[in-house]
Amino acid sequence: MWITDRDVDQHQVNTVQPGALPGQYRGRVQVGVVFPQTEIGADPVVIRAYAAAAEELGYQHILAYDHVLGADPEHHPGWDGPYDVDSTFHEPFVLFGYLAAITGLELVTSVIVAPQRQTALLAKQAAQVDILTGGNFRLGVGLGWNKVEYDALGKDFTNRGRRLTEQVELMRQLWTQRTVTFTGRYEQVTGAGLAPLPVQRPIPVWIGGGSEPALKRIAKIADGWFPPYQPGPKLSHAKEVLEAAGRDPKTLGMEGRVGVTRGAEAAAEAVTNWGLAGATHVTVNTMGFGAVGVDSHIAALAEVAHLIGLPTREIS
Repeated sequence: MWITDRDVDQHQVNTVQPGALPGQYRGRVQVGVVFPQTEIGADPVVIRAYAAAAEELGYQHILAYDHVLGADPEHHPGWDGPYDVDSTFHEPFVLFGYLAAITGLELVTSVIVAPQRQTALLAKQAAQVDILTGGNFRLGVGLGWNKVEYDALGKDFTNRGRRLTEQVELMRQLWTQRTVTFTGRYEQVTGAGLAPLPVQRPIPVWIGGGSEPALKRIAKIADGWFPPYQPGPKLSHAKEVLEAAGRDPKTLGMEGRVGVTRGAEAAAEAVTNWGLAGATHVTVNTMGFGAVGVDSHIAALAEVAHLIGLPTREIS
């Protein structure tokens, strides 16, 4: 049975210096993995094996996507979303409650679709995960794209951007104050608070998005950013938008994502490119390259970890 080594120095674990490939980025960037939930099924034994392997290979965080419901294309003619009713999605906070007991990796949501959720409940769930991980949690939030899901959860799809800004403001108050009175356009709390409060006060809030309105929102309220594109002209332009909105991009965490569909060496080079582009974090995604079973995902992660020089860890 896997038991997490809770005595590992977290600062040491969270500052990796890759250097295996010629021209490899040699600054510090935290490298994690995308939990491949649409491809490895729902068996808790498999989930446990995946998390343990990612930690042993030297990765430093697990990032999970969020979808509560999938649309059935038979009932939605013309459906062209990337996921549907048959796509496997674990509820991130429940998943993280399980993972917090078996791994010391940082847990990250990217992204919780916040405007389709009740804000106070979202703040409470995030606080609980933060407590269970000892403050090793990042809450990534975003607007989402699935109107079918919004409708089923009884939330308005059209004003989700405005509501997200207010949600973040309220959650930060709930995470840092014993009692909160908040009256906004969409949210209201009167003399109430969370107990227990999280370890991190407030929990870091990272936001996904690449449109100009999203970037302006990120500039104003985010601790970090999940760009939806790779290093290049679009990323450079986005940084200009952030700066024009009053935020120095260097003061904002940035997490890039790389896939393994073109092979491990290409993925390792992409990690390098993200480091050179100023990313503080990079996540390796093994979904979509044809892996069969969890062992294939782990093998792909092992190859990338070797190429970028991640320090392996022994977990007793």
